[in-house]
Amino acid sequence: MTTKEYLSQAYRIDQRINSKLAQVMTLRDLLEKTTVILSGTPKLATRNPHTMEDTIAKVVDLENEINMEIDALVNLKADITRRIKRVENTEYQTILELRYLCFKRWEEIAVDMGYSLRRLYELHDCALEEIS
Repeated sequence: MTTKEYLSQAYRIDQRINSKLAQVMTLRDLLEKTTVILSGTPKLATRNPHTMEDTIAKVVDLENEINMEIDALVNLKADITRRIKRVENTEYQTILELRYLCFKRWEEIAVDMGYSLRRLYELHDCALEEIS
């Protein structure tokens, strides 16, 4: 695994967490739409009488996965932070932090730091060499 691939792992974990959070919200919305109708007529047989329980179980499972992913992300970010801090050049540190810990786009970093994209890419390459 290259240095860049290692540093990019945090972004991918963050994306997976966000995806799972969206899934949980969708399932919770589905649960909130479920209503109970009381009537004297006999209930028709359904394919799965445990649909609500199954949905709740899915929500709980996803929330457990999210918690594990968050733990992994926190640990990875702590390790990435330690590695970035070993780089002596503070400009390099800032570029690496903005890109791999804050997940900013190259254009945003260039504007924030006052560099052209081309110069930012050059500095980034140098930063990757130092962190390796």
